[in-house]
Amino acid sequence: MMLKIQFNERFCRVWLVSIFFLVGLMVHGQQTKEELSQQAANPLADLMSFPFQNNLNMNYGEFNRNLNVLNIQPVLPFADGRIITRTIFPIVSIPDFGSESGNLSSGLGDIVFTAFYSPESKTTWGIGPVVEIPSGGAIRGTQKWSIGPSFVVLMQPGDWTFGLLANNTWSIAGKDEREDVNHMLLNLFIVRQLGDGWYVNSAPIITADWQADSGDQWIVPLGGGGGKLVMLGGKLPVNLQTQLYYNIVRPDFGPEWQWRFQVQFLIPKSILSGKK
Repeated sequence: MMLKIQFNERFCRVWLVSIFFLVGLMVHGQQTKEELSQQAANPLADLMSFPFQNNLNMNYGEFNRNLNVLNIQPVLPFADGRIITRTIFPIVSIPDFGSESGNLSSGLGDIVFTAFYSPESKTTWGIGPVVEIPSGGAIRGTQKWSIGPSFVVLMQPGDWTFGLLANNTWSIAGKDEREDVNHMLLNLFIVRQLGDGWYVNSAPIITADWQADSGDQWIVPLGGGGGKLVMLGGKLPVNLQTQLYYNIVRPDFGPEWQWRFQVQFLIPKSILSGKK
């Protein structure tokens, strides 16, 4: 357990050092908080993004235990923004569900890599592969290599953003004794900009495990929240947001609530190009 904790701390430290190295390259950019806030709502925006998204899944089982997942998910654009990659490194903390206290396992879960090709179009959309890497071991992961298609589409009329991201993955290799993977993710999102970097939003993540029994396949959250884009030190754009969701559909053994909090560091091109 000590080795796992040290690994988590070292992993987070590397990302933080990388971010603040980039901060050292910064000069004043031309983009306003309102423009950056709208870009932050676009998963296909042509800018580097380093979100740290914490998801607290609450009230599992008879003892109402909480499972926590910290997603470190850098988003990097290539080819003038035509190719966007997102890699999710989940740091998972699983409680002992059979007792009122105690921890079962903590550490890195299965890594998820997605690449989108986004052509020039009146409607913003992207398509590409999603790959799940079995880095979580026997407790925190599936021990299966999985792959599938991923698709995202969005519109940004005025101060609004409407969109969805969907993928489905199937296992193609891994431990024979482990159950096959066949699951879907559907992320709907709606954002309303309020001015001066403030916004309200709802971004429920709907999931379906097609391998589960028919009554235990779906998790469907309902809720929302808001956030604000601030300029750290007057230069570095940081997007802060939080939402609370109630799972109106969930398995017999599943979370009742989810509280999400995210800190997202944005590195727009105007920063790295030295424009003033």
